[in-house]
Amino acid sequence: MSRTSTANRPEKTPEAIELPVPVVLASKSPRRRELLREVVRHFEVLEPRVDERSGPEADAEALALRLARAKAEEVARRRPQALVIAADTLVECRGELIGKPSDRDDAIRILTRLTSHPHRVVSGLCVIAPGGRRRCLVSVAHIRMKALSRAEIERYVDRHDVLGRAGAYHLQEADPNVLSLRGSPSAVMGLPLEELRSILQSLYPAHCPGAPTGDS
Repeated sequence: MSRTSTANRPEKTPEAIELPVPVVLASKSPRRRELLREVVRHFEVLEPRVDERSGPEADAEALALRLARAKAEEVARRRPQALVIAADTLVECRGELIGKPSDRDDAIRILTRLTSHPHRVVSGLCVIAPGGRRRCLVSVAHIRMKALSRAEIERYVDRHDVLGRAGAYHLQEADPNVLSLRGSPSAVMGLPLEELRSILQSLYPAHCPGAPTGDS
């Protein structure tokens, strides 16, 4: 990850979990599918039918959590016997809530702002188990990026698929454009894996290595 965030990740990635119920990822994001494979061995994907436009929320945490809940609830209505996982990621920079760019010019505007100022990446996570049990949380990461010129930003936008990403940026391991990252790298990428694994351990302790032995 970035130079200041490698300590946040475990030295050895825990094994993927085999759960006793069907698992559905409520997302159309290929990156979230990749991330979920690190935690859950078998799952299917359903695209949630929700309106992802901003609502009346005053802050990024409330909006990210509302959207994650809406995605999970909509898919859970279609798959009530499955465990449904949903997430939503937003960027907040100097009071502006930033989602996915609308077009190339918007992506350039967003990246110009993010490479000029420190910002927060806020990820809402909602897990709904069969029977209606649910766990919801918000993960927040603080990022400072390297300053980029207009030409560098345009080149990045033209070379990467940025229109489907909050903040118009694709975070990578050992990312050369990230000066510091305080928080969960996987949450910045779209799915907070450490928090998700903890939720699954609390719901299915007998099936999750490392789960606490007491009541959770």
